[in-house]
Amino acid sequence: MRAAAKYGAVTSLGTLVITAVAIAPAGGTTTADAESHGTAVAADRAAAAGISFGVCPKAEMLPANIKCGTVKVPLDYAEPSGRQISLTVSRVRASGKPAEYQGAFVYNPGGPGASSMYFPMAAQLPEWQRIARAYDIVGYAPRGVARSAPLSCEDPAGFAKTPTLAPVHPSTSDKLERIAQAKAYAQGCARRTGPALRHYTSLNNARDLDVLRAALRQERLTFMGASYGTYFGALYATLFPSHVRRMVFDSAVNPVPDQIWYRNNLDQSLAFEGRWADFRAWVAKHDRTFRLGATPEEVARSYEKARARLAAKPAGGKVGPGQLHAAFLGAGYYDDYWVPRATALSEYLKGNEKPLIAQATPRPEGAHGAENANAVYTAVECNDAPWPTEWDVWDRDNSRLARIAPFETWDNAWMNLPCAFWSQPRQQPVDVRTKRGALPPVLILAAERDAATPYAGAKELARRLKGAVLITEEDAGTHGIGGGGNKCVNAHMENYLLRGETPVRRASCAPHPEPDPVSLDRRAGQPKLPHAV
Repeated sequence: MRAAAKYGAVTSLGTLVITAVAIAPAGGTTTADAESHGTAVAADRAAAAGISFGVCPKAEMLPANIKCGTVKVPLDYAEPSGRQISLTVSRVRASGKPAEYQGAFVYNPGGPGASSMYFPMAAQLPEWQRIARAYDIVGYAPRGVARSAPLSCEDPAGFAKTPTLAPVHPSTSDKLERIAQAKAYAQGCARRTGPALRHYTSLNNARDLDVLRAALRQERLTFMGASYGTYFGALYATLFPSHVRRMVFDSAVNPVPDQIWYRNNLDQSLAFEGRWADFRAWVAKHDRTFRLGATPEEVARSYEKARARLAAKPAGGKVGPGQLHAAFLGAGYYDDYWVPRATALSEYLKGNEKPLIAQATPRPEGAHGAENANAVYTAVECNDAPWPTEWDVWDRDNSRLARIAPFETWDNAWMNLPCAFWSQPRQQPVDVRTKRGALPPVLILAAERDAATPYAGAKELARRLKGAVLITEEDAGTHGIGGGGNKCVNAHMENYLLRGETPVRRASCAPHPEPDPVSLDRRAGQPKLPHAV
C-alpha cells in the first residue's frame, strides 16, 4: 500500500499481512502447523545462540555507541533446519539505572522494505530519552531489506531513471506502456530471486519478529510498529498473544481481510486527495509568503502550471512531472514538508529552479537502497494476498477513482500493478483478532486525517484487538505520530511504555500546531530521524 513514485521524497506505507495457505501435506499436518512448529524450533535455537553485538559495519553509518549483530532465521519456516538467512540488528543499551531497566524495545518503521537499523539513534532525542533510560533501543532490517538477504528486481540505474511523466489521466498508450513495465518488473523479481521469492511475506516477518524476541532473550516482546509495521505487529499479536508484553501501533492499516492490499490502496488514494487539499488550503492561507494563490483552487493551478512547464523542460534535466509529484506526495504524509515544498514551487515559478532541483532530484547514491526497498515492498505485497489479474478491473476502478481523486490514484496503481502479473503463489488474509484477556493492553496511535493509513483502519484494529486503547490526534494528518511533535500523544505513549498505563478505552489529543513558515525556517538544519513509511 506504499504509494511511492520511484524513489522520490517519501514512500508510502506498505500494508497488510497474511497467513500461509493451509495445505494439508502427508500425515495430516497443515503447512500452517509445520510453520508454527518451525517458528518454535527457530526461536529456541535463537535463544540459545543469542546475538553477538559488536562494532557496526561501515555500511550502516551508525555512531560508535550503537552496536550491531545478526540473527539467523529460516527462509522457510516449514523447514526450520533448511536454508537460513541472517537479519541485521542494531542496539544501544538502556542509559538508566538498573532499577529502571525494562528490557528490549524493538521498532519497525513500516514499508514493507524499510529498515530501523538507524533507530537506536532516537535514544538521544528529547522525545525518546526517558524511554531510552528504561529500554535497550533495538532496530533491525527485516528479511530482504539492505543487508538482510537483500532482494532486487531490476538494475538500480534503470529503476532510478529520470525525468519521468506522471499523467493524472493517462492515455491508452500510457497504460499499455505501464502494463509492459509491470510485467517486466514482476518477471525480474522472479528471475533474480528464484523459488526463494515466495518466502518474503508479512507472515514470515511476524515469525522473524518472534525469533528476534528469543535471540534478545526476552520472554515477552515490547514492540512498536509504524505504518506497515502495525499490520505484521497485529499479526504477531494474533499468532503469539502470550509473547506480547507491550505493543504500540502507530498509524494503523485496516486489517479487514477483504480490504487487504487492493482495496486499501484505493482507499489510500482517495484519502491523499483530502490531504492534498489540506496542503493547498494551508498554502493559500500563507499567500503573502508564497504567492501561489489565495485559494486552494489557485494553488492547484500554480502546481499544474509547474507540471506543464516541467513536462516541456525538466528542471536541471532531472526533475519532470514524476519527480514533482513524488516530492509533493511527501507533503501528503508529513506537514513538516509543507514549508520547503511550497517554497520550492514558489521559487520555481519565479524562475529559480534550485530549491526544486535540490528537493526533487533523486540522489544517485540512494538508487541501490531505493530499488531494494521497492523490490521488498513488491514481493511482500504481491505474495501476501489475492490481486485482480485482469487489467479491465484495474482500469475500471482507477479510472473511476481518478475522476474524484486524481492526485495519487494512477501513481499508486502503477506502483502495485506488478501484482497482477505475479508468478508466485498467492496467500489468503488472516483474520486478525484476539479474544478478550488473551492479549495485554496495547496502544494504537492515529491522526484523524492521515492519508497513508486512513483513520478507519485504526478504529478497526482497535475493535479486533480486544482491550486495545486508541489515542487520536484530532484534525491532524501526519503519518506516524509517536515521538513526534504532539506532547499529548507522546505522554500517552510514554505512560504506556514506562508504566503500563492507558486510558480506559480511548482518548483524544488536540492537533499539533500547523507549520509556520517563519518558525520552521529558523529550525532548518536540526537533525531528525527518518519518518515512518
